[in-house]
Amino acid sequence: MSIVAAYAVPHPPLIIPAVGRGDERAIQDTIDAFTQVAREIVELKPDLLVITSPHAPCFRDAFHVTTDVRLYGDMSRFRAFHEKMEADVDVEFSRDLAQRMNAAGVFTVDSEQYRDAMDHATYVALYFVREAYREAGVSPTLPCPIARIGLSGFSYETHRQVGRIIAQAVEEGGKRIVFIGSGDLSHKLTPEGPYGFAPEGPVFDKQIGEIFASGELDRLFEFDPAFADAAAECGLRSFQMMAGAIEGLGFSSELLSLEGPFGVGYGVAAFRRN
Repeated sequence: MSIVAAYAVPHPPLIIPAVGRGDERAIQDTIDAFTQVAREIVELKPDLLVITSPHAPCFRDAFHVTTDVRLYGDMSRFRAFHEKMEADVDVEFSRDLAQRMNAAGVFTVDSEQYRDAMDHATYVALYFVREAYREAGVSPTLPCPIARIGLSGFSYETHRQVGRIIAQAVEEGGKRIVFIGSGDLSHKLTPEGPYGFAPEGPVFDKQIGEIFASGELDRLFEFDPAFADAAAECGLRSFQMMAGAIEGLGFSSELLSLEGPFGVGYGVAAFRRN
């Protein structure tokens, strides 16, 4: 089998009601789009969820690949002390992926070398998927395992290469995979936002929206790194890995939502196999 769909999603902690405490209603478009994505994932019945996360361990010269049997997380740092989650990790797939990356000269760090809990960029994505499974009466927990890959200080092209290696591992592994590229957009959309304003911020978000709507994912690799840094983007390299993974597969694209009322950009997009 292969990658049956890919989704780009944001990860604002306050989108979880226990964290937002009502403030999440200001990003209802994002909630609705995220809910649609999660319901689609349930219908696709994946054997594995592959998640790329900007808030997994990040190294200048290596990619983190989670190889623990189970990944635990909670929202206690956001004052939601009862909001917890755990996910099984497909250790066999993850170790195979790490070996393929190392063989290609793209070095990895596994959980035995660096261990951490589930980061919030992974947690938010899995929260919506878990709730969709519960809503469908399939399972109160995640019924399929995950594979989590962090970002790195390597070039844009190396992130595309990792996506291609993921696709190769998937093709030879015989599983139905859904790829989730977790990442916020610019963090500098408004002067009132937590990170202030930069003129590059709204421009970056507009361009990402155009790319997701058109499906012209090669444009993700055309951003000037200095421009992307000035925009204080979060998810570009995560989306680049996703682009590498679905390259050449044949897919339709749809921008489901794009907003940033808190000064941080949130985009949700779906890439479905034709």
